[in-house]
Amino acid sequence: MILAAAGAETTTAFLELGIELLALAGLAWIAGRLRVSPIPLYLLAGMLAGAGVPLGLEVSEGFVSMAAEIGVLLLLFTLGLEYTPRELTSALVHGARGGVLDLILNFLPGLAAGLLLGWDPVAALLLGGVTYISSSGVIAKLVVDLGRIGNRETPHILTVLVFEDLVMAVYLPVVSVLLIGSAITEGIRDVGVALAVVLTILIVLSRFSEPVSEALEKRTRTVADEVMLLSVLGSVLLVGGLVQRVDVSAAVGAFLVGVAISGPAQHRAAAMIDPLRDLFAAIFFFAFARGIDVSALPPVLPAALTLAAAGILTKLMTGWVVATRAGIGVHGRWRTANTLVARGSSRS
Repeated sequence: MILAAAGAETTTAFLELGIELLALAGLAWIAGRLRVSPIPLYLLAGMLAGAGVPLGLEVSEGFVSMAAEIGVLLLLFTLGLEYTPRELTSALVHGARGGVLDLILNFLPGLAAGLLLGWDPVAALLLGGVTYISSSGVIAKLVVDLGRIGNRETPHILTVLVFEDLVMAVYLPVVSVLLIGSAITEGIRDVGVALAVVLTILIVLSRFSEPVSEALEKRTRTVADEVMLLSVLGSVLLVGGLVQRVDVSAAVGAFLVGVAISGPAQHRAAAMIDPLRDLFAAIFFFAFARGIDVSALPPVLPAALTLAAAGILTKLMTGWVVATRAGIGVHGRWRTANTLVARGSSRS
């Protein structure tokens, strides 16, 4: 009986996943015909299959959730492949002002809104974090879909995203202490560990990126392609999991793995990972929207729309100023501003 029940559940999961993937394939085809990003269609499909909707799916949720997390990591990994450690460290140094501006303009509206709504200070701090963070997953997918990886503004957009994750390395342990009521010394320790891990990774990247890439290419050149594929995918998941252990976004770890790979290994890794990236990224956007309870939206819609409008304005200002300081033209400034508007739960 137990085996029969397990078999029936597996069959139902296969059916659900098959329907989901075929539906996403159809939406991707429609987006391709319209020459737009499929992200909005994926999100709409997820909402129609989520909580509070008759079409909600349950059996395959565990797989979809894990696949969604992998999708974010692969999106950031492929973006990291486009940059060297030297370019990354230089961008972080020169882009610090833009990161601070982003923090001020986008954290304070959420904090203020929470306090005006009568929330306690900790809840208001959480809302500030929500309005501050751009979605690295959405942005990475947009950059790829719209062919903007090589654009002048893209490194500056990525700098803002990396800076946000560094802020999160401090923010999350502090908020956890406030929520749980732990000792302040524990929060300080967690912050120090998180920053030390990120700094160590950056130092290691700057010194050993080229030797590691050469060794990876040499050892996998004459063997089956799956050796390269499994090596790269395993590294992305391992590093992502390690940095997440110290409250740093796993997406940052995946991005840094991409930065570490250069030369011929970079091109081979990109060719092998790209199809997986597209598959898991589609599942990520579907799963993200699937977690939205549509029935809970009407009561909070006015306040949410007001805050969204303010958040769009502040992110537009952030992107425009960052691109202007980088000497980017008007069209690039608009692209930077519009790209940073994207919000969502892409921080693991």
